[in-house]
Amino acid sequence: MERYNLITEKNPREIVLLQSFPCAWGKCRFCDYTDDNSRDRASMVELNRQILSRVTGSLGVLEVINSGSCFELPEETLELIRQIVRQKNIRRLFFEAHWMYRNRLQQMRDYMGIPVTFKIGVETFNEDFRENYLNKHADFHSPEEVARYFDSPCLMVGIRGQTKEMIDYDMTMLKKHFALGTVNVFTDNSTDVKRDPELVDWFMKKYAFLLDDPSVEVLYEKTDFGVGD
Repeated sequence: MERYNLITEKNPREIVLLQSFPCAWGKCRFCDYTDDNSRDRASMVELNRQILSRVTGSLGVLEVINSGSCFELPEETLELIRQIVRQKNIRRLFFEAHWMYRNRLQQMRDYMGIPVTFKIGVETFNEDFRENYLNKHADFHSPEEVARYFDSPCLMVGIRGQTKEMIDYDMTMLKKHFALGTVNVFTDNSTDVKRDPELVDWFMKKYAFLLDDPSVEVLYEKTDFGVGD
């Protein structure tokens, strides 16, 4: 599995995929990324040390992702990230966190001592589909509520059962309320959630302009950031 990459197009940055303790929620219907979690602290800390040793600071920006939220990384790994921020002159961090951690984001910003852009896996702003089908456990009611805490939503498109109207609304809310965002085109995995090829084709045609939008990253494959498998 590749765990380090240099992103040189939109929002240039180094990106690392670290290992963490199990996701505090871990019950999203569409997610099998939890297979990368661990309970072996020593092995996680060592693996993460090896991955982080590749960070050069060449772009001044570092994104840290893991199979869950940044708050589930070992304390030793978070301390190492903080050291690297200072040693490599990192000016900005990107982290991801679940909605349940919304009241702890400033705590992490204070700990790291530099600006942190927080991503959140929204998947969709359609509350019924998000909660009753995807089982996201994120009980916000509006994009405005998310924007009060988080900087960059991650949205998912192309799921069987999703509609064009849902996607249109999500794209409109993304551009209206957020300076940055990520759109993940769903890929079949080991769960029972399935990709809708016709919906994907429609999205890629109608929203092709997002490929040139510097504020939105469209991931057609889950490895488009150059990490994972």
